[in-house]
Amino acid sequence: MKRIGFLTFGHWSDVPGSLVRSAADALNQTIELAVAAEEVGAHGAFVRVHHFAPQLASPFPLLAAMAARTSRIELGTAVIDMRYENPLYAAESAAAADLISGGRLQLGISRGSPEPAERGYESFGHVPANDGTDADMARAHTELFRAAIAGARVAYSDPLSTGKRVPLPIEPRSETLSERIWWGAGSRATSVWAAEQGMNLMSSTLLTEDTGVPLAELQAEQITVFRAAWTAAGHQREPRVSVSRSILPIIDDQTRHYFGLRAQADARDQVGYIGGDLARFGRSYIGEPDVIARELAQDAAVRDADTILVTVPNQLGVDFNARILGSIVTDIAPSLG
Repeated sequence: MKRIGFLTFGHWSDVPGSLVRSAADALNQTIELAVAAEEVGAHGAFVRVHHFAPQLASPFPLLAAMAARTSRIELGTAVIDMRYENPLYAAESAAAADLISGGRLQLGISRGSPEPAERGYESFGHVPANDGTDADMARAHTELFRAAIAGARVAYSDPLSTGKRVPLPIEPRSETLSERIWWGAGSRATSVWAAEQGMNLMSSTLLTEDTGVPLAELQAEQITVFRAAWTAAGHQREPRVSVSRSILPIIDDQTRHYFGLRAQADARDQVGYIGGDLARFGRSYIGEPDVIARELAQDAAVRDADTILVTVPNQLGVDFNARILGSIVTDIAPSLG
């Protein structure tokens, strides 16, 4: 069975038309949307992490609050930029949030995307080695983060206070969280690396490569090479794969007012540059629910993934997005399997 979840960037802006005017609005409405998503039968509530921007930034307090208000749905990130993270503090925070949730966290992490701040991670105290890049640093942070979550001893006790010198793991720990770490891969090469490391795969509506084929086909290639690399690596468990999609069903006058005119304009991929690299941006699926269902059934990556993350226009408020999610779960998802 495919899982359907929402993905919010948590934008806020004090402008006419926005129902999310402040950071407090964004945080509290994200919690309420997780509750509403559970009520309409969605399977997951995921948040995007950005720094130095009016968007969600510090995920673990938010995830813990979402966990305290829900009981069934998965809670996750898509994705945490590991350039900015203290690996051991992040591992402690992730374990605590997972224990509060009863083991429902699905943590997407990655090297991250371009941020508003130039080398903003350095302001957080993280500087790449002299011969390394920020991507190298993100992978090094990831290695230590995952090791700590899995129970590696990362410090020694102080004999002066404990009477002995023994290696220590972080506390608290969640025993199974290490199996629920995903890598946000922007290319086929990074998806192979994620498989070799034993991480699940997240692929968004943006890929940092372009071969001239539609994003759905390129993502399907990405999933194929990921699963082949996973098998070759000899991992024993079955990996999970998610793809993100912009899905906006036209279900009433309000949705038609906001999105009706965009149906044709947004029906194609876009190719452009991000961070100086050529990238392909995925199309939006806008229209009547039965039309979207037929189109998504032909989407090769949607067919191959087990989880679909639906990006939501969060500034339109909780009720609006809950109606959209309800329609997707009821009217569209059944045709996807």
